Parts: sequence; C-alpha cells; structure tokens
Amino acid sequence: MTGWARLHVSYCQYEVTTVPGTTGLGIHTIGDTLLQVGGPSRLTGFCGIHTGPIEARLRVLPEPPTRVDAGWDAVSEATLFSPSGRLSVIGLMGGVAEALVDVAVPRGLIRVRVHARNRLHDSARADDDPPEQHELHVWAAREETPWRTVLADGEVRGWEQNSAKAAEWAMLSLVPRPSTRPALLPPLPPDPYEDDTGLARVAVARRRRAPVDLPVGVLPVGDLQVRLERIDADTLRWAWETSDAPIFPDPLTALPDDEPTTVRLTTGPHGVTLRHEGVRGRHAVALGLIWDHLLNGTGTYPWIEALREQAAEATARAEERRRLRAEQEAERWGGPPPPDRVRRLLGQAQPLARLDRRLLDRVAALPAERQREVACWAARRAMRVAGLERVGWIADALATVEGGRPLPGAFIEQGGATAFRRLLSDTEVPRTTIPLRPNPRAFGAQGVTEMLQQAAAFPALTALADQDPLVAAIDAVYNAAIAHGEDRHRFLAEAHAALP
Repeated sequence: MTGWARLHVSYCQYEVTTVPGTTGLGIHTIGDTLLQVGGPSRLTGFCGIHTGPIEARLRVLPEPPTRVDAGWDAVSEATLFSPSGRLSVIGLMGGVAEALVDVAVPRGLIRVRVHARNRLHDSARADDDPPEQHELHVWAAREETPWRTVLADGEVRGWEQNSAKAAEWAMLSLVPRPSTRPALLPPLPPDPYEDDTGLARVAVARRRRAPVDLPVGVLPVGDLQVRLERIDADTLRWAWETSDAPIFPDPLTALPDDEPTTVRLTTGPHGVTLRHEGVRGRHAVALGLIWDHLLNGTGTYPWIEALREQAAEATARAEERRRLRAEQEAERWGGPPPPDRVRRLLGQAQPLARLDRRLLDRVAALPAERQREVACWAARRAMRVAGLERVGWIADALATVEGGRPLPGAFIEQGGATAFRRLLSDTEVPRTTIPLRPNPRAFGAQGVTEMLQQAAAFPALTALADQDPLVAAIDAVYNAAIAHGEDRHRFLAEAHAALP
C-alpha cells in the first residue's frame, strides 16, 4: 500500500492510467458519479472538490477481495489492461503525487476498485470538514467484466449511459488506420506498450437476465469484418477477416487478431452468461463494450457510420493528392504523362518534354535503330553549331560512333569526365557563349546569363555512349537544342523534319 498522498485535482477529476499519453472514450459515456470508463488503459475518478488537493492512496492486492471495506461513501470498479505492469494516478490537469506515479501492479488484465468518502464540493466544504479521500484497490483479473457500482452515495447521475457510443469508440480502437508517417523519415522504435509477450489470453464475460439473440453472420467493420459462425447451439466462432467490399482507398489488411476465438452461451437459473474466450488482453475492454451494445438487441452497428465518414474523408484526400500529382506530372511533362518506358528514364526526358513534348513522343515511338540514327544526327548538329566538328579528336570520336563502333574510353568512363576536362583545356577548341535563360521557379528571378556553347554541346556527344538508344536519342537531341541557344526552335523544327 502507498501512504496517503496529496493529489491536486481539477474539474473534479483525476485519471487512472496504465499507458501514458493515451486518449480514450470521453466522459459521461459509460460509468457512474464516481468512476467512468475511458478505455483499456484509462478510467476517470470523480471528486467533490472542483480544484484543489485530495488525499489518495493505492493498494495492490494479491487476489480479488472477498468483501467490501467499510467506512466509504461510494465504491465503484472497472477493468483495465496494463501492458507494462505499471499504473499511475494523475490529476486531470497534470497534478502529480510521486507515490502514485508508476506504481507496480500485475501485468495484463487488472481490476481497479475506487473508494471515496467526504466528497464535498468546494462551495459546501467548511474548514473543519475531514479531507476528501480516495483509495484504489488493484488486483489481477482473469476475465473482463463490466464496470459496476459497488456502493452508491446517493449522488444523482446527470447523464444517460450510451452503450452505442462506447461500442463505436471500442470498434474503431480495434481497427486503427495505418500510420501516415512519411516513408522518408526513419521508422519509430517499437512501442513497449504494444508488447504482449508472455501474456495469456483472457475471457470477456457478460450476463443478462433474459435470453439473448446473437448476431450470427458477418459484422461489417469497414475494410474488415467479423465472421460469427455457429458451431453448435451454444457456441460460436469469432474470426476477423478482410472485407470483400473495402471502403477506404487504401484498404486495411492487418487484422486485429489472426487467431479465431470462441463465444459461449450458458443458460442458468439467474439468466444467460456470455463468455468470449481466448481474446488478447489488450482487446478485452473494447470487446466488452462491443458486447454490451450487441446484447442490447438493437441490431445496429454504430461504428459503421463513423467508418464511412472516415472513408469519405480519406477518399477525398486521395483524390486531391491524385489531382495535384496529375497537375505536377502535366507540368513536368508538358502535357499528359508519357508511357512508363519514358517516365522511368533518368536523363533529359522531362526537360525535352517541356521544350518540345511532341518531339519527345515522336522520338520515343521510333524503332531502336532509328533512335540511334537520330542520336548521331543530333550529336553531329551540336558539334557543328559549337565549332567542335573541326577539332580533330572530337571529330574522330563522332565519326567512330557514326561508323557503328563505340566511343573511345575517355568519352565513356565517369560520364566522359576525362574528355570534358580535355575540352576545357584544349586551346584548339573555340570559345563562344550562348544565352542561358534559367527556369524562374528553379533558380529564382534571374536575368539572362551566358554559358560556354562548347560545354553545352559536348553532352550531346557523350550521350551516344548510352546502351539504350532511346536515352541516347533523347539526351543528344535535348543537349543539341540547348547548344543552339536562341536558335533552338529552328533546330527543333529541323529535328521534326528529319524524323520519318
């Protein structure tokens, strides 16, 4: 047992949590005036004091209690799941008592019983009134059972239980959407609170006084579904599976549980008992809330509408992303995207498309031998316009390729770096410039600049080293067009005329 600790509460509330930072079911959904269920890892305790300190302590029991301790005004209890074997009691706005933080409790399914006394509102409290006290008892649980009021203090609940809302939240918690974390970021480390290693499966138990009808067949859950298959008169098989009609644009395929579980009905003198056996401990509380609704006999699945809304929003986002990608592709390619064969090229396919999309399409449509001829024609035109056709070692290399032989090694190795360095140092190479008009989006609002015409033309020759004739043709044509400077449109017209 921990000693009495001063815990600062706000808005008459404190939280009992087994997983830090989790969100859950909102208050005023399931519970009473002392305790309200917030999900598998959280419940909310309610105080008389609105803002201020209460005294609180926690007892961990070796086994379930056989009686209710005397001296308390109100007692309620509920089930939680503690994946790490730790539990904390914290004020709603972060009030912390060190003795109540990270307390060791049984790992797995636990039952939490909350006792309270002297719950007086601030406006009714006098200086000589005893302090408000809350004591929590915790023990290991073998099955998940509903929350219950053990002892009521007469305070009237001002809201109605909402099992449909609780079932909606519970089902959505079992089928969360995949993370949208960008793939470029490194993966997050494993969440230690998701580790079920060593934890036995448990049962969910519900009791009803009158006979119940079970929803045999299929429970729709968006991209997934639960198949409830009758094995005999009192036994059903619960199995998760993917839906034949998924509703999300990127359907969920991971199942909450790969193993089928068993649902048993037992009828006795006091009514009917349903036991859902073999479930994962972390799912037990959510499945209990789902069964609470299903056993009400309304025949409704309140989570369906929420999933449809999520799917509609996801579809709208996907359509917007597709629209933006299509616009970006159209801008990059100067029109509708070309075939995948061209789109996968890493060279000058996109720049040539923006320069003359029709020419790109025509070159791509040629047979391989014609593409190689176009590449040599463009390289010859580039060398001519830059005055390199008269430089011996360059003229020889071009003639070699036109004769059907590969370029010399200096034009191939390291992308032709050796030959390019020779180009820049050779005194026989002419030096002329052409205007360069950068793309304002890529380079900012810059004026016309100049570049060495021979440096612009030379890549049209080294492009002939590529083994793919389509790549060689595209790169040679594009670089030849750039080498023509302000006359590039005349060159492009001649290129069209040269094509069959």
